[in-house]
Amino acid sequence: MEVLEVANYEEMSMTATRILLNKMNHTQKVTLGLATGATPRGMYQMLVASHQEKGVSFRNVQTVNLDEYVGLERHHPSSYHTYMAMHFFRWIDIDRSHTHLPNGKAEDLTLECFRYEDLIHHMGGVDLQVLGLGRNGHIGFNEPGTSFHARTHVVELARSTRRANARYFAREDEVPSRAITMGIATILESREIVLLASGSGKSEAITRLLEGKIQHQFPATALLEHPKVTMIVDREALIRQ
Repeated sequence: MEVLEVANYEEMSMTATRILLNKMNHTQKVTLGLATGATPRGMYQMLVASHQEKGVSFRNVQTVNLDEYVGLERHHPSSYHTYMAMHFFRWIDIDRSHTHLPNGKAEDLTLECFRYEDLIHHMGGVDLQVLGLGRNGHIGFNEPGTSFHARTHVVELARSTRRANARYFAREDEVPSRAITMGIATILESREIVLLASGSGKSEAITRLLEGKIQHQFPATALLEHPKVTMIVDREALIRQ
């Protein structure tokens, strides 16, 4: 794992943007694995600016997102479909048929997980996967104890995860209790992974990850088995609390 220490959130976002644009420039048709939440938002803003101000095109890009809440319509204001449209897709020239997220309203969730896994396979896999890092070590929505062999699956969200995501809902009890997420094995099949972490709230998680011990109760340590992971972390997140 390569660790890039940066000064702050802005530099983290800028560094991630540069890595994604470089991948786009050197891959004829690139598949990006994308994440949601507060951490990658600055990166999306900079990617949008690269399109609007510098003419960077996303026509040869296809995307797959890590996850989606079970039970939310795609147009729900707190769905990840809405997040991606608001913060990224609507502002660039990507073909919307090339953007993919799990369907949290599927009648058969097991079948939806198989469908999404099969979709990624037929797209040729993920060239570069962007990840955030949960305070409890989750990547995607893979909570502590998730098998490193898991494929796309339905997960019961930990209370700490629901509490952390409550800021995107009117009340904590409105946060769905389940989600569909790419499994750890699916994530590890990505050719390249970029892990983003910013702020003092992530320092404990970063410390555990940098200890270098693989622990099933800390899912992010599965990344230690991947040959090409770049972690971009700001100084606040590197300070032990």
